[in-house]
Amino acid sequence: MAPLIFGIAGGSGSGKTTIAQKIAAAVPSDTVSIIEHDAYYRDRQDLTFDERCQLNFDHPESLETELLIEHLRHLRAGEAIEAPIYDFKTHRRQVSSRPVLPTPVIIVEGILALVDADLRALLDVKIYVDTDADIRAFRRIRRDIEQRGRTFDSVREQYYRSVRPMHLQYVEPSKRWADLIIPEGGENRVALDLIASKLRSVILEHVN
Repeated sequence: MAPLIFGIAGGSGSGKTTIAQKIAAAVPSDTVSIIEHDAYYRDRQDLTFDERCQLNFDHPESLETELLIEHLRHLRAGEAIEAPIYDFKTHRRQVSSRPVLPTPVIIVEGILALVDADLRALLDVKIYVDTDADIRAFRRIRRDIEQRGRTFDSVREQYYRSVRPMHLQYVEPSKRWADLIIPEGGENRVALDLIASKLRSVILEHVN
């Protein structure tokens, strides 16, 4: 039986990763794999570090979605893949990769996970995490400073230059493709329980 592939989209800081992790925690760890769309940022080794810092990372073209699509097709065929690992401090892909097994459930999460039509076609369940803009902005500021070594000024500049415009142009409109819209991310227990129940039934089908 082919795996059930979830796509989880939403604005930066909306709670996509929290949703993905909580869904995965609801089932045995060897039955689910999480793939971050962010890991597929193009490796622009032709640019200097300063030039890479100015790239628009919120535009669909910044991601090698075609490689993600290829990887999902391999997983659906029962074949393991080597997912890229992206370093957000250097804006480069690492030399090493991460093995991903063809588990019964695959979760793909990223701000632009519902934008590309070919990627959407591979997603069995499409989820959009809808969180207020001020909460998303605060979460992004905290994450980029604490985890990615950014300064407040650089985060603010990027937010107004690309994050907010791309959210309005690409991310927000993509929720029209969602099968399920979850307000307030990982705090929505009802939605999480419903999804977990669906996953358990899928896993039982695989076992039987």
